[in-house]
Amino acid sequence: MRLTAPQERLYLDLLQGSYRSDPADETLHELQALGYVDEDLVAVPPPVAMDRLIRQRLEETSHELHRLNSLWGLLAHPQGGVAESMERIEGVDAVNRRIQAFRARSTVQTLKTAPKRGRGTPEEISEFRARLARGLRSRTVIPAAALTAPEQLAYAHAQHALGDLHRIVEVSPRSMVILDGTVAFVRIDPDDYAAGAMMIRHPGIVATLGDHFEHIWARARDLGEPSLTPIEQRVLQALATYSKDELSARAVNVSVRKFRAHVADLMARLGAANRFQAALLARERGWI
Repeated sequence: MRLTAPQERLYLDLLQGSYRSDPADETLHELQALGYVDEDLVAVPPPVAMDRLIRQRLEETSHELHRLNSLWGLLAHPQGGVAESMERIEGVDAVNRRIQAFRARSTVQTLKTAPKRGRGTPEEISEFRARLARGLRSRTVIPAAALTAPEQLAYAHAQHALGDLHRIVEVSPRSMVILDGTVAFVRIDPDDYAAGAMMIRHPGIVATLGDHFEHIWARARDLGEPSLTPIEQRVLQALATYSKDELSARAVNVSVRKFRAHVADLMARLGAANRFQAALLARERGWI
């Protein structure tokens, strides 16, 4: 369970001593029930709160993985109405033709394990660009290991510049494509690129795969995002450990002003609304 925006704000106010305790405040009692405020209505230290949030996120992730494992088993042995909503397509070329023929108009969500082999005909590339110009929202997640060659990275940047937004993950996901939220193509054999895919139209399965994509997209890093410097790593670690800037700056061995400047840059980079959230997002992305 995630903290709501009011709960996060109140927790930060309590840490900073800028909140005058009101025993009738419902949000305060919500935090107490969640374990972020003790019996004396005092905020628990940031490391304790951070560990609690991380455990909650791990539980959410474990639940999602359990659901996905059940789903992969269902895809391997479809039955009844599920089987009727699936079609096995043999060979990567046949899969690509079916994806092209669908001509998604609203959204394309792609999880890749490797760069695309063959970049399509000039006509296909032109047609895809035209759909992007008309408002198609295309997003692609690709593992960092797949972008080691300069030409692979250059192609990803070229697609990103066209509007097929790319993000990078460290662990290779299971390859799939979801078109307009209504049909999904999932590789039959995760280890065999050429084997083909299952085309799935079952609404519940497609929705679950879409949720899986969004979960990975939210935790991936933007293409071209620079790696953290050693001092940025120490700043994030200090955010997760201390409640006051003075203590954090001393731990990082910089001035308070310099520490705050680093924090502002990192918050912008993470898209965080506050420092506590920045530390949490950094933990989720494996930055600290």
